[in-house]
Amino acid sequence: MDSIKAKVIYINGPVVKAENAESFKMREMVQIGRKKLIGEIISIEKDIATIQVYEETSGLEWGEEVVSTDKPLCVKLGPGIIGNIFDGIERPLDRLYETGTAFIPEGIGLITIDKEKLWDVEITVKAGDMLLPGSTYATVKESSLIVHKLMVPPAIKGKAVFVEKSGKYNIEHTVVKLEGGNDVYELKLYQEWPIRDPRPVSRRKPIQTPLITGQRVIDTFFPLAKGGTAAIPGGFGTGKTITQHQLAKWSDADIIVYVGCGERGNEITEVLEDFPKLIDPRSGKSLMERTVLIANTSNMPVAAREASIYTGITIAEYYRDMGYNIAIMADSTSRWAEALREISGRLEEMPAEEGYPAYLPSRLAQFYERASDVETLSGENGSVTIIGAVSPAGGDFSEPVTQNTKRVVSSFLALDKSLAYARHYPAINWLNSYSGYIADLSDWYEENVAKDMLELRAKMLRILQEENKLMEIVKLVGEDILPDDQRLILEISRVIKIGYLQQNAYHKDDANVSPQKQYRMLSVINKLYERALDCIKNGVPISHVKKDDLFYKITTMKYNVPEDRLKLLDAMIEEIDEYYDSLKCKYGKGECKL
Repeated sequence: MDSIKAKVIYINGPVVKAENAESFKMREMVQIGRKKLIGEIISIEKDIATIQVYEETSGLEWGEEVVSTDKPLCVKLGPGIIGNIFDGIERPLDRLYETGTAFIPEGIGLITIDKEKLWDVEITVKAGDMLLPGSTYATVKESSLIVHKLMVPPAIKGKAVFVEKSGKYNIEHTVVKLEGGNDVYELKLYQEWPIRDPRPVSRRKPIQTPLITGQRVIDTFFPLAKGGTAAIPGGFGTGKTITQHQLAKWSDADIIVYVGCGERGNEITEVLEDFPKLIDPRSGKSLMERTVLIANTSNMPVAAREASIYTGITIAEYYRDMGYNIAIMADSTSRWAEALREISGRLEEMPAEEGYPAYLPSRLAQFYERASDVETLSGENGSVTIIGAVSPAGGDFSEPVTQNTKRVVSSFLALDKSLAYARHYPAINWLNSYSGYIADLSDWYEENVAKDMLELRAKMLRILQEENKLMEIVKLVGEDILPDDQRLILEISRVIKIGYLQQNAYHKDDANVSPQKQYRMLSVINKLYERALDCIKNGVPISHVKKDDLFYKITTMKYNVPEDRLKLLDAMIEEIDEYYDSLKCKYGKGECKL
């Protein structure tokens, strides 16, 4: 089929219009002008096509040709993705750098994963085998941590009529041929997939397993779920990027896809420099051995920024189909929404709230809807968890992106400027945050941690909420006016906030904490509260109930109790009992042991 050609008649930044385009199709990828800029058809009216261009249009002239490619914007999915750094449409930045310019040159084309590199391919099928969609026909050791499964693309099935021997091949080599009906399909080491289409699965499963992050405020109070969605909103300087770094490093996801979407160049540079240096705690190797980075800075083409999160989620779904648990970090969806707003303005669409297009809520929903815990076409279990950072201007959570994101995510981890400025990290506000996965994950916590884990969580949250109310009184009349049981609430809240919720990312015993240790720490704090409250109810003054060195010891237990010495927490409980037993004895309110 000959490529369809049209002529450029309008240029407005990344928006181009072409006439004689009546044969073009919606969402079709095209090449524009003599530089063959990459674009996508986003509307067709009679014979006029409106094109969203993913490269700079400087130098493009009226009358230049627009050539159809007869396919939508796709990404190549195959070995060479893990450990790589791509731009918003999956062009590897290291190869772009080799062009000798500090910026992405126009017309470089849709270069993608390396076509020349030879991979050790182990063929797992034989001639005569019947292969169905999702069946694995070969494997490649993509990194020291990831085995890449080459799968039959969806909607293709047939009998293997040719099977290559195991050996070294590049991604363009045909290793299997399938005969299905009158068609013969050549299976290479990659497949292509349209970035805006979710990849099909056998069935979606209900949420039932948490994404363990090692961060106490998340795992205990506002848990994330494998296959779930979360938003991390926060103003400038509240620690969105650092929080996502911690999640990338410590979460029990198999693969991390990090999308730097429209962030400042220095922030993306920091990510590109830091991630290769981060050590995966599970393997002791570089975190890049199981990470994909997609970098689209704020000075890169705005249309590519809009496409970047779709590129990221498509890559995540591809590895999910192999049976891996994927966590995708989108930093930040606010910059992505700004790209939508800019393109919408150039298209002269009617603006909605704060200038964003009216379809902003549906686009956000479409993105987060691709999070999933699934049974794949091949019967594997895999998941994609989406964690999106939101950057509301001035920290205003009432702005449209935050509010529309809040409607579609189930975990909302609200970062607080006052906590961040007080050096309380993660700066997640326990009063404004929530998780909708508590009921879904209750069985897991009961079976794998403790039956009363979620009861303890609820009790600690009630103490923190009560403390917030009491602080309004304290600000007016001072703490001394409160009765002792309410003053105890304030003291226990300090222990919870400083000793439990605050976490040191650079301390070897505090950076990552197992759910079992989290529960044991909560149990110690709960024991302290219950015994102290019992003494107060029996007339012991709070000045004696609050033993400074005991409270300090419990506040600092996060630094002094390694994961392999949790019995030290039992010793703390014994110490609490001994002290308050002796205190009640002293005041004649309990039995005195000789």
